[in-house]
Amino acid sequence: MTMLDDRTTAAAPWPTAYPQGYAVVDVETTGLARDDRIVSAAVYRLDAQGNVEDHWYTLVNPERDPGPVWIHGLTGDMLEGAPLFGEIANEFSARLADRVLVAHNAIFDWQMIAREYARAQRTAPVQQRLCTIALSKELALPLPNHKLQSLAAHFGVVQQRAHHALDDARVLAEAFRPSLHAAAERGVRLPLLECRPLTEWSDAPAAPRIGYQASYRHNSWRPSRKRPPCPYPNPGRYEPDQPLVQGMRVAFSGDTSVDRELLEDRATEAGLHVACSVSRLTSLLVTNDPDSATSKTVKAKSFGTPVVDEAAFTQLLRDVAPARSSADG
Repeated sequence: MTMLDDRTTAAAPWPTAYPQGYAVVDVETTGLARDDRIVSAAVYRLDAQGNVEDHWYTLVNPERDPGPVWIHGLTGDMLEGAPLFGEIANEFSARLADRVLVAHNAIFDWQMIAREYARAQRTAPVQQRLCTIALSKELALPLPNHKLQSLAAHFGVVQQRAHHALDDARVLAEAFRPSLHAAAERGVRLPLLECRPLTEWSDAPAAPRIGYQASYRHNSWRPSRKRPPCPYPNPGRYEPDQPLVQGMRVAFSGDTSVDRELLEDRATEAGLHVACSVSRLTSLLVTNDPDSATSKTVKAKSFGTPVVDEAAFTQLLRDVAPARSSADG
């Protein structure tokens, strides 16, 4: 692995088109659905060159069960006395204001944050976001997969507490700085996306989710592997630049940055059919490594099945179109 020489980078002219500040963010949540809540949040503020200015961390009372305790380690007892999101919104805003939100699989963090602000009848002061998965692709980093731990290992960053918001944000901040410098050296345009406030959220109590149990010990909070049949007919293949449609058959292959079972749960909740294999009926294959020789990717190529990566799929899940009626043809 070739490490970057910051002295060389610093001596080069810094692109004037680059943003002047970044807020590296990580949130841990009760799950992946629209009615899920944030249980902890961390922000590292960086200057234009990626240098750390300060950091901040807070627990958040989700006003519901904590979800996958075995992932984030936060129990209901630990969160009971934590502040509500509305009570930390001002501090959160102060740390996001006038900065680009940076996160690993940024669409997910942005959606969760934007919905929490909407519930609090506020608007997050964020205009742009940057996904470090997208940036690593722009830089063509030789990563085995798109997990945060792989990005950290590439830059020699030691992860101490995976899925702890403060440590994940620290790791990402340390990995983002050399990524930013590499982009500046090569004249790479940063993959910035617009952040639009979301207004979709639920104030109703969280509905029981398929396969979830009342106990949250390590091996008890698990989605059932036998999912109920999808109630919608298969509308056919996914078409690029079009929304996903309820009933589409979606298969997953390879490593994902979000826990696979949670990602599949979210697809099921959106009305998609999660398939265990790829066939001529498969609407879409989701994989972060389309060039791998897995049976699913090989079949997808032979059938001409559309393929998207995890970050693109997560974004498509924002607006899944309702199932088409017979009258729609």
